[in-house]
Amino acid sequence: MASTHYLSTPLKEEDVRRLRVGDEVYLSGIVYTLRDKAHRRILELFEKGEKPPFDLEGAAIFHAGPIAAKRGDKWGLVVVGPTISPRFNRYGPFVIRELGVRAIVGFGGMDEKTLEAMSSVGAVYLAYTGGAASACTKGFKGFRAVHWLEFGMPDAVWELIAENWGPLIVAMDSHGNSLYEELRRSWSQKLEELRKKLWGTG
Repeated sequence: MASTHYLSTPLKEEDVRRLRVGDEVYLSGIVYTLRDKAHRRILELFEKGEKPPFDLEGAAIFHAGPIAAKRGDKWGLVVVGPTISPRFNRYGPFVIRELGVRAIVGFGGMDEKTLEAMSSVGAVYLAYTGGAASACTKGFKGFRAVHWLEFGMPDAVWELIAENWGPLIVAMDSHGNSLYEELRRSWSQKLEELRKKLWGTG
C-alpha cells in the first residue's frame, strides 16, 4: 500500500531507502533546477577536479527551466514546470554517484543505468505531471539564489525554495523498482494477448 512522506533537503540515504514505487512525497527545502548546459558545465568542472558554486550532496534536482522576473534587485518566480527527463540519461549515474544527489524530479523517467546507480547508493526518481506548471509553481516560495545566468534563464541553475511541494510520485526507487518498467511489461502483455486474440498464436 502506498504511503505519504514529508521530506526536507538535504536528503539522507535513510530518507530515500524507505520510499517505494507508488509512494507520495511532499518536499521542502532547496531544490536545484538542472538542464543541459548546467549538467555539461558540472561534468567539465568535475573532470578538472573543480566544484560548482553550489553543493549537491543530498540534493534534490529538478529537470526544469523556470520563468523568472526581476523585482528590484531580487528574482521572483513566475512559473516552473518539469521537462522530460530521458534527455538527461547520460548524466544520471554521474550526478548520483559522484555528486551525491538523492532525488531527481521530472517526468518520463530515466534509464536502467540510472536506476542501478539509485539502487547502489540510495536515490530516487520523483515524477511530477507534465503540463501542470501552474500547480507546480504553487509548491515554491521563490528563489534563494541563481547561478550561471549566462546560460540563459531556462538553463541557469536556480535554487528554488520548496514548501510541501507535491504530490511527487516515487516512480523509480532505491530498490531497483521502476514504475515505467512495470507499465512497459503490463502493456507488452496486453499487446501480446490482443495479438493472440486477433491473429492466433501462429
